[in-house]
Amino acid sequence: MAVRRLAPAEKQPKEFAFTAENLDWAKGQIAKYPEGRQASAVIPLLWRAQEQAGGWVPQKAIEHVADVLSMPYIRVLEVATFYTMFNLEPVGKHHVQLCGTTPCVLRGADALKKVCHDKIGHEHHVSPDGTFSWVEVECLGACVNAPMAQINYDYYEDLTPENFAKLLDDLAAGRPVKTGPQIDRQFSAPVGGPITLTGHVGDGRPDVGAPAPTQEPALADADAKRPGEAANVREEGVPKPPVGVGARGRRTTRRE
Repeated sequence: MAVRRLAPAEKQPKEFAFTAENLDWAKGQIAKYPEGRQASAVIPLLWRAQEQAGGWVPQKAIEHVADVLSMPYIRVLEVATFYTMFNLEPVGKHHVQLCGTTPCVLRGADALKKVCHDKIGHEHHVSPDGTFSWVEVECLGACVNAPMAQINYDYYEDLTPENFAKLLDDLAAGRPVKTGPQIDRQFSAPVGGPITLTGHVGDGRPDVGAPAPTQEPALADADAKRPGEAANVREEGVPKPPVGVGARGRRTTRRE
């Protein structure tokens, strides 16, 4: 498990305070909770502080959130250091979070790490022009399209060293990029298009290679049973005696 610490003093700003707009927003979040439960708003306030600070949470932002919520500084620090969605050091304009868990590794994530090293540098390092930073993270929940990365708020999936390098180049140049799968796939559908439910059966429309039904179709309306009778039954079954009762109406024994 990674040790999460605040950025060194030389990287910390001297002060932090919510803008008037963000402070009004924060008060609205606090108002959602009963009196005395303002601490429940700590996560959304830290998130807004991170957005205002340019993608990370400085120490002064932690202290400011604590003051707004009337919480001890250490309590807000505990939250900020526990949740990895809070960045505790400066990040680049495009912050790359590269998934390094098993499904992505099996699909080539290690090769993507090399792209990050070549294009950006070491982890927790901001490129000299401030454009990029990157870090390896735990599962981001898009295993079906592994390997993948999150850049700021967007997911980029089905990555290869080639299309990932091009993606970073396009972001650096300010060119538009495609989010989601980077190959011929719609969302998490099979590559090349759907392979199930490709045709229609029994509704008058052309059958596009769909298999014949394996079960007998349901009864037509004319064959349906009257209210009170078992539905969708073609022949009435033969009643069976209750369990434990013999053919002559007397209770059975183990020998019978």
